[in-house]
Amino acid sequence: MEEGTSKSPSNYEGTVDYGEADPFQWDTREDCQVRQILDRVADKWSLLVIALLERRRLRFTELRREIDGISQRMLTVTLRQLERDGLVKRTVHPVVPPRVEYELTPLGGTLHHTIQALVSWTEEHQSEIAAARADYDARAAEEEAAAGAGPERASAEGASAAGAGAR
Repeated sequence: MEEGTSKSPSNYEGTVDYGEADPFQWDTREDCQVRQILDRVADKWSLLVIALLERRRLRFTELRREIDGISQRMLTVTLRQLERDGLVKRTVHPVVPPRVEYELTPLGGTLHHTIQALVSWTEEHQSEIAAARADYDARAAEEEAAAGAGPERASAEGASAAGAGAR
C-alpha cells in the first residue's frame, strides 16, 4: 500500500465533522439532479460569470472582455445553461442593433456568498497547495526516474555488486 493512504474508509482523522450528514448523499450517477446542478455551478466559467454579475448587469461583450480565455461559443453556452437553471436573467432591448444584458436572478445571487467563500479559501491556502504540488511533482519525478532505470539497469547494478563481492 502506498504511503499516506488508508486501508479503511473509516479513517477520518483530521477531517471536519459534519454532524449527521450522510456521507452517501453525493450520488455519483450522471442522472442525479444534485450532481447536474453541482456540475453547472462549479464549472469554472459559470463561477466567473456569477462572480462578475454579482452587483451589476453586463452585456455579452463586456463579459467576454472580463473573462480571460473564454471563447464566444463557450460564453454563449455557459450563459444559456445558467439562464436555463434560473440563475441568470437575459434581457433583450428592442433597439437596432439589439442590446442584450445579463444579470443574476435572486436565486443566482444566493450563490455569490458560497463562491466568495471558495475564493477566500483558495487565497488563504494557495501557498500550502503550491507546496503540496511541488512535493508531489518531485516525488513523481523521482518515481519516474526510478522506473526509467528499468530491469537492464537493475541487472547491471546487481552484476556490479556481485562482482565486487567476489573480490
